[in-house]
Amino acid sequence: MKEQTEVRTLKEGRYVIIDDEPCVIKSLSHSKPGKHGSAKARVDAVGIFDNQKRSIISPVTQKIYVPLVERKNGQVISISGDVVQLMDMGDYSTIELTLPDEYKGKIEVGKDVQYLVAMGKMKIDMRL
Repeated sequence: MKEQTEVRTLKEGRYVIIDDEPCVIKSLSHSKPGKHGSAKARVDAVGIFDNQKRSIISPVTQKIYVPLVERKNGQVISISGDVVQLMDMGDYSTIELTLPDEYKGKIEVGKDVQYLVAMGKMKIDMRL
């Protein structure tokens, strides 16, 4: 799910869609309007799911899509290799997600973890 907004309303730390991938904005800079054109904005962002750097330059009045990112809680049911089975605490559905290397040893069965849901993709995201 996504919604449309103008580039001028974006802020650092918020989300934006670049190349059909939801990203977190790392830096944002504006230039003044010139003699022959409107003000421009440069948006540098990092992909939520692939950690790839992306950037766009566009007029501040241009419309851009912003993903609706949900942060949900789930309880760890089982861990087998690189796969974690979670039970969503809201609707009690069961999900299987891959376990990132940085969280190995920190996730235990029976504990609650947070995960992100955006544009049909899911990822474990613990604020450490």
